[in-house]
Amino acid sequence: MGNRTVVLKRKTKETDIKLTLDMDAKGVEIDTPVAFFNHMLTAMAFHGGFALKVKADGDVDVDPHHLVEDIGLVLGDALAKSAEKAGVVKRYGYSIIPMDEAVSEAVIDICGRPSMVLNAEFPQAYSGTFDMALIREFLIALSNRAQIALHCTCRYGQNSHHMAEALFKALGKAIAQSYAAADSDQVLSTKGLI
Repeated sequence: MGNRTVVLKRKTKETDIKLTLDMDAKGVEIDTPVAFFNHMLTAMAFHGGFALKVKADGDVDVDPHHLVEDIGLVLGDALAKSAEKAGVVKRYGYSIIPMDEAVSEAVIDICGRPSMVLNAEFPQAYSGTFDMALIREFLIALSNRAQIALHCTCRYGQNSHHMAEALFKALGKAIAQSYAAADSDQVLSTKGLI
């Protein structure tokens, strides 16, 4: 494990999550009972080029909502800790990714002021059994805990799976850019402090 490796656990009455993140390594292992979400997290980390390991379970018999949201919380915490370990990060990240007929983009500012905007009109409400509305819940949790401004747009598409997958790939690349160690010790803010 590298010097930016972050290992976090979260256990509640609803979910049990262990997550390992290393922005300076590669490798993806995602194991949750929500197959479509596993696919999205795998695409995000693989195309972002960072190491992500998630082992999680939860009350998905009730609804995958708790598990998807809580993984967003833990990943957000891990990103915040990764930025602390880096000292100074590049702060901004942007990516636009096509997938077949769909194009999606993700933009990040590690600013310490959490906000999340998702512009997406998924033509199918579900991909398999996965409720596409849960993507918003994951992104809100992620941005709140990472303390970032996160703007995500599915520009167009006819297939919800393609639109979401393009979005998660773009998110991975934007995360990799913004959380990369900066070239100098100067904080990227005219205020001198984020």
